[in-house]
Amino acid sequence: MHKEDKEDKEDGIDAALIALLALLWEARQEAPGKPWSLAKLAKRAGVQMSTLLRQLNALSSAGLVVVATAESGGGSTLLSAAGAELCASVFTPPQEE
Repeated sequence: MHKEDKEDKEDGIDAALIALLALLWEARQEAPGKPWSLAKLAKRAGVQMSTLLRQLNALSSAGLVVVATAESGGGSTLLSAAGAELCASVFTPPQEE
């Protein structure tokens, strides 16, 4: 394991989850309040659906995303208020004075 990978895990959030939050933040910027389909998110993230669902489960447990799944296997997700607040503080560049 690389030293950087180990440090990411020790910080409590792994790089894949950060990348997923970044995609959801991007989606929120494009269409605030509109959820993204799980299929679209998996394709954008470049991960299999099972991996995406595991990652979303972790983010959902932390209260950062809201996931809606359908019995047919589809579903959608978007950032929760807490997730949007976190992403705004992490991904928004500081304002110059």
